[in-house]
Amino acid sequence: MARSTTFLMAGLALLTMGFGQARTSTGTSTGVKEYNQLRELKYDAFKPGEKLTYVVHYGWLNAGEAVVELKESNREIAGRKVLVATGKGRSLGAFNTFYKVDDHYETHFDAKGVFPYAFVRRVSEGGYNFSQDYVYNQVKGEVTTQKKQTHKVPASVQDMLSAFYYARTLDFANAKPGDIFTIETFLDDELWPLRMKYMGKETIKLRNGKYRCLKFQPVVQEGRIFKGNDDLNVWITDDGNRIPVLAQAKVLVGSIKMELSAYEGLSHPIAKQ
Repeated sequence: MARSTTFLMAGLALLTMGFGQARTSTGTSTGVKEYNQLRELKYDAFKPGEKLTYVVHYGWLNAGEAVVELKESNREIAGRKVLVATGKGRSLGAFNTFYKVDDHYETHFDAKGVFPYAFVRRVSEGGYNFSQDYVYNQVKGEVTTQKKQTHKVPASVQDMLSAFYYARTLDFANAKPGDIFTIETFLDDELWPLRMKYMGKETIKLRNGKYRCLKFQPVVQEGRIFKGNDDLNVWITDDGNRIPVLAQAKVLVGSIKMELSAYEGLSHPIAKQ
């Protein structure tokens, strides 16, 4: 992401339950044969047909819209079903006149194990354009980038968008305030463990109603909250869906808020009052 936070990247970072980032060296492939068994998970937090729409507020402006959608692929890999998730972001209204955004993210991930086989990123923001293409060999624990470089990574490593879905398979039933959850993610040609700190339960009010939620904050370094306790907060529904409904972040020149505006195809009734 060229380390400057791009529009939809910021939104997806918030959607991925407010994980902080701590860079880790991956190393390159050494040719040593190490094989991983493909993971299988039991979950029912999401299914093909789910579509989530968010409005991104920058200060008092409705700056953009982000849509995350899940479909079933028409192909299998090694006899295993594949799901395809897309994340699309675009600028809106006045924001569109001076900083046009058209972002596309796509991940093809294993339906049983919720780990990616391929990740595609196309960014167009304010005249700045770039692409990323990652191919994951989960058996060998490798990721090959568009630069034709191959990196060694942990088993079942995630890309940014598949991490959003894998996070929803985690069990928070016995979580206590202060507990930290970590997901190994390959991002911008590096391994970035994504960490979140559980803060407890809270009911929040949005424009379209009240939601019973679980609250999280990111962790950048062990035991350290990003900037301050209130600088980034994410609320996910306290139900079987575990979908983010609100994310708020303070930045140097104001604040960003991402709010759920529409949803369809959920696996469970949403925790809305």
